[in-house]
Amino acid sequence: MNKTPVQGSSPEGKKAWFKALLLFIFIIGAIYVVRFTPVKQFLTAEALGRFLDHAGLWAPVVYILVYAIGVCLFVPGTLLTGLGAAIFGPYWGFLYVWIGAMLGASGAFMIGRTLGRDFAASLVGDRLKKYDEAIKQNGFAAVLYLRLVYFPFTPMNFGMGLTKVQFRDYFFGTGLGIIVGTFIFTFFIGTVKEVWASGNWQNLISFKIFFSVGLFVFSFFIPKILRKIKGEDGPDKGAGKS
Repeated sequence: MNKTPVQGSSPEGKKAWFKALLLFIFIIGAIYVVRFTPVKQFLTAEALGRFLDHAGLWAPVVYILVYAIGVCLFVPGTLLTGLGAAIFGPYWGFLYVWIGAMLGASGAFMIGRTLGRDFAASLVGDRLKKYDEAIKQNGFAAVLYLRLVYFPFTPMNFGMGLTKVQFRDYFFGTGLGIIVGTFIFTFFIGTVKEVWASGNWQNLISFKIFFSVGLFVFSFFIPKILRKIKGEDGPDKGAGKS
């Protein structure tokens, strides 16, 4: 027997609408703070670097927290990742970026799940219910695939919270799915920054530079390769058949 969607006039429906309104206000407020207030002045390598200098040995922890909070406030992940690679280098930068991204992704997921899931569930009719159930049953694979094809990071964090996917599947799918892209990007940015800082321009023709550039270029082909392996074109052609 199908579960009746939550109606707006019921106590549950009103609560769902209220929480959805809070989620909407949170998202609009977060975007406003980052884009239209002095906060954006601190989102540069120089400003964040000076801030982390004062943190001393706690700089990695501070950066990870800044990254996690930034993700929840819709700060572009590429910006935060680039800053981490430029400040901490290609290897430690990768580690700190990955941890910060995981914390931020988890936080955004929980915000979406807490404030938006009830409202989203009330909108899911019989036609969409099968997709909601499918993503619950295949949550890890779905999340992993979307991360590997570079689905927009922050919207996916909040969006997955609105679905029935289990947090465990979301967490591990995200953790594994962002490793490749995170390493490639931090290695590229961190390596170039090291050469820039050293002033030894002859190192621009080193193996490390060529390798980092090669990885960076290759990353753009990952989504296409995955789609080809997954055979998206095949299922689409038969989608109209019953």
